[in-house]
Amino acid sequence: MTREKSPGKPRRGKTAETCNLRIGFIPLSDCTPLIVALEKGFFERHGLDVSLVREPSWANLRDKVALGALDAAHMLAPMPLAATLGAGGWKKPQVTAMTLALNGNAITVSASLWSRLLELEPTLGSNRGEAANVLRRLINADRKVGRPPLTFATVFQFSSHQLQLRYWLASAGIDPERDVNLAIVPPPQMVERMAAGEVDGFCVGEPWNSLAVLGGVGRILISGYEIWNNRIEKVLGVNRDWSDQNPVAHRNLVMALIEAAAWLDRPENRLEGVALMARPEYIGSAAAAALRPGMLGAIRYSMDAGPEALPDFHVFSRYSANFPWRSQAEWYLSEMRRWQLIDSDTDIGAVADAVYRTDIYREAAAALDHPFPLIDRKPEGLHAGPWLLGQASAPIPMGADLFCDGSYVSSARVMAPAARPAAGDDTGKLAGRRPSANQ
Repeated sequence: MTREKSPGKPRRGKTAETCNLRIGFIPLSDCTPLIVALEKGFFERHGLDVSLVREPSWANLRDKVALGALDAAHMLAPMPLAATLGAGGWKKPQVTAMTLALNGNAITVSASLWSRLLELEPTLGSNRGEAANVLRRLINADRKVGRPPLTFATVFQFSSHQLQLRYWLASAGIDPERDVNLAIVPPPQMVERMAAGEVDGFCVGEPWNSLAVLGGVGRILISGYEIWNNRIEKVLGVNRDWSDQNPVAHRNLVMALIEAAAWLDRPENRLEGVALMARPEYIGSAAAAALRPGMLGAIRYSMDAGPEALPDFHVFSRYSANFPWRSQAEWYLSEMRRWQLIDSDTDIGAVADAVYRTDIYREAAAALDHPFPLIDRKPEGLHAGPWLLGQASAPIPMGADLFCDGSYVSSARVMAPAARPAAGDDTGKLAGRRPSANQ
């Protein structure tokens, strides 16, 4: 399904490069910056004629970008890393210079599994931080009586969801390779597969968690934000050769999306953003209605409880959200290596440098006079609240970045030349942390 721009429209800044782009997306909340960029004229402002193409699965989207049938796509953060390494498919070097969204996922369990968890721990509804530990107790009890393993679904093997679910399970001593079955299910099929009893839980983005809750099919166990605050979730991915051949178009594409994300992150524009998403060619009215509370900063974990405030459940621009942090790319690669999804001798730093193109982002942001970091990596997992990034073209307010298990990643290698942070830059509360298990 596509949304076509009218042919023959004048373009500003036309070059020998391509200006007519086909960009793929999956109908999830974090495709919204693409929709806003088209419908509010940000693509057109930067000389681009864009068609948005809805795809049914991440595998379809991956293959069409690799083959050149799509010029760019809404991608899971690990996808261009995996494609560059040839993991899970043929090898096709890809890059991203733009993060589309932070957070937005959740782990949802079936109503029957939730009932069993409550039998073990009646206070679980008000103590989500213990959910993984209670699940471990249930898995151990099931093993003793010979019950089959529970099945948890994610959307794609090389996905943020897969790695986030594995990390969360392992944080409680659950072995995702031995103690549960992991299945791959496209996002639009998640709820019906749970309703049919084929999966006991899933990790997916909105609106599918909320649709499971509203339909009485499942219960949100924990949000992705509560597993790792302000993690890169989706990116804009392109083939590296396309970027090399179309540097101006790529920069203009990033510029348009930086502006669209900033527009969307203003509270007064969120409802209009949801209205745009509700169009049938994008997400549709039922799905848009389900994700509306989350887009406005609240999550309904179950039908027997009202929405709870979670203002950073969706972050599209603030906290330098659009910058492709190589420290987060390295975390994803380290998790892929941890679970033997990539070769053990992979040079993680080199791959992060090649795929997460901070240089292209800086060029686009500078052209917009939009603040940008001067470092490629930052410590992950140290801040329990707001803090200020001083190593930037102008100081940038940042958000919490804690992991659920108290781990951290220290990989803040300074890009030269970059000024040292002034005293008082890190004003957020620093919690006592321990090194991440994937390091």
